[in-house]
Order: sequence, then C-alpha cells, then structure tokens
Amino acid sequence: MDCGIITSKTVLLLLSLIFWAAGGALAYVGSYVLRSYNNFDNFLEDKYTLIPAAIIIGVAVVMFIIGTVGCCATLRESKVGLGFFLFIILLILAAEITAFVFGFIYRGRIKGDLEKTMTDVFQKYEGQSSETRAVDYLQEQLQCCGVQNYTDWTRMPWFQSHNSTVPTSCCKGNHTACTGRIDQLDLLNVQGCEAKLEQLLQDVLSYAMLVILGFAIIKLFGMLSVCVITCRRGRNEYQPLYA
Repeated sequence: MDCGIITSKTVLLLLSLIFWAAGGALAYVGSYVLRSYNNFDNFLEDKYTLIPAAIIIGVAVVMFIIGTVGCCATLRESKVGLGFFLFIILLILAAEITAFVFGFIYRGRIKGDLEKTMTDVFQKYEGQSSETRAVDYLQEQLQCCGVQNYTDWTRMPWFQSHNSTVPTSCCKGNHTACTGRIDQLDLLNVQGCEAKLEQLLQDVLSYAMLVILGFAIIKLFGMLSVCVITCRRGRNEYQPLYA
C-alpha cells in the first residue's frame, strides 16, 4: 500500500471522526442560533432568518449517519461506499453553502427587521401581555432601556399611565431601590436595546457562518481523498490482456 493510499485513508478516517464531532458541534450551533432568535422573536418580523439555523441542524443529523458510512467504506475500500460517501459530501457541502449564503443575506436584513418591529412591540407594553414579557426579558438580558435609548419610553403609553416612570426592567441589576423614575439615571440602564440586540444577533450568525466555512474546507480535502483512493484502486484492479 503506497503512501498516497495510506494518507488518503487517514484523511477519510479522520474526516469520518470529524463528521461525528461536527454533527455535535453543528447541532449545538444550530440550537444556539434558534434559542437566540426565539428569545427575541417578538422583535423579528421575518421568520425566514431562521432558515440558516434549520439547515445547520438538518446537516448535523445527517453527519452522524454519514460518519459511520464513511468509516466503513474507507476501511473496506469499497468503490460503491466511497462513491456514496463522495455524493453525500457533495450534498452536505451544497447545503452548507446554501446556509452560508442565507446567513450572509439575512445578516444584512437584521437591522431593517428590528427597526420595523421593535417600536411596535414597545408600544404594546402594558404589564401583562406577551409583548410585556418579551420587552422585560430583552431589557434585563441586554441591560438596556428603550429602543434607541431610555427617552423612548417618554413617548410610550406606559410612561403616561404610570406616573412618568419606565419599567423596572430598565433598572440596573445591583440597585434594588430603583423605581423607574427618569430623574434617577444613575439607577437606570440608559442605552437603547436596538443596537445591542442587532449586535448580538449579528455575532451569533457570524459565528455560525464561520463554523460552516471551516467544515466546508475540510470536506474539500475529503473529496480529494476519495478520488485518490478510487482512482488508485481502479488502476490496481486493471489486468492487461496479455497477462
């Protein structure tokens, strides 16, 4: 067995292991993206921004299966198995490229999506609704207040009906005496939520895209290794007529 075959087999076995590890990693990334978006879904009008995460999770499930197929096909040097492995790698690579493209497209649409919906959700804040819980969660998690800044609350119905105060979710976590009065700015988070939420979602999506790109590069080496083993095996099986 020459060095090329040994190297190619090593690469494919390593790739199979990477498929298993990548399946777990991508499942985590996809679920993390979904959790990040679901936590703030009241502020996201375009639900298609979840497409990259759904594709990532689907790819992760397939990877667990394909890792096993690739390992067996490599050890047996099965042309059928290796051909199937190559075909699956191509499909997954296409899916990852699709997820990368969608991620790139929707990464640029996050800001517009937030601008269209966040003010409407804040306007519906009244203390009991699902919008109220979403706003409180957002302001507490991101330590922010209002859309652009805390003064946005002065134009909200809540401010007028609650003695000119902002919700207590605007209060800094270490100040239990905070009542939401805007003349106590040292007790309030004054930065707006839109910029912070946009940055959070951009970071999550950028991380997912970086992971996808890394695994796509690995798969290119796997495709090359399949071709080396298949072509070399084909030459070894050739028998001249005069033999």
